[in-house]
Amino acid sequence: MEALPVGEIKARFSEVLEKVKRGESFGILYGRKKTPVAMIVPYVETEEKAERKLGILDGKVQITFADDFRITEEEFVSLR
Repeated sequence: MEALPVGEIKARFSEVLEKVKRGESFGILYGRKKTPVAMIVPYVETEEKAERKLGILDGKVQITFADDFRITEEEFVSLR
């Protein structure tokens, strides 16, 4: 991956896009310290995800909870 400052990206934008079309990626550097802030990467078509079916494990698995299992609403809401 090549990394270029913003000014150079602007000056060579068409050239950068041509290289991206061929599969290359470019980092964008910003400021005096040339801090990496973004990337230009090739676009990739993705297939749409099929809708998830609910209940596909019905009758195939069994879930049990311990008698002392407790969870508060706040704990439940913060689960990710």
